[in-house]
Amino acid sequence: MVEPRSLRGTKILLCVCGGIAAYKSAELVRRLRDAGCEVTVAMTQNAQQFVGTTTFQALSGVPVRTSLWDAAAEAAMGHIELARWADRVVIAPATANTLAKLTHGFADDLVTTLCLATTAPITVAPAMNHRMWLHPATQANIATLRERGVQIVGPNDGPLAEGESGPGRMSEPAEILIALGQALA
Repeated sequence: MVEPRSLRGTKILLCVCGGIAAYKSAELVRRLRDAGCEVTVAMTQNAQQFVGTTTFQALSGVPVRTSLWDAAAEAAMGHIELARWADRVVIAPATANTLAKLTHGFADDLVTTLCLATTAPITVAPAMNHRMWLHPATQANIATLRERGVQIVGPNDGPLAEGESGPGRMSEPAEILIALGQALA
């Protein structure tokens, strides 16, 4: 696959939420870096149950942010600096919980606070059980986010972690990269 040239030099804030699809986000970091992006990763507490910060730090080359309560980073209001730094925010995987928080303006963890504090465009790659994805509340949240200009990538239809099948699989990193390139072209 040819990496989108339009991404070169783009500062991407990758927000990783708690779902089994978090493992795909490591590949997304690698692909973004290969495309010439600077990548900083922020993780929810739940994401850390699936993939460790060391993985993302090794792939991105910069420390991973995990908390609003990081004394060193927050001495200078680091979450605001990070929100200003980003050219684009990508949430992958975006859980039903995070989508609901974004829709309703909650800022109760680092990821949702960063999203509320940034003026950068936001891309989300939803990942969840197909019943959660198809639930009217999730569909209403997605519709609201689209109306606000949030780019939605996926989800794909196929086998899910719990052995069921349907819409809810996080898009593959290559698909997310292409969508980002198209949005920036």
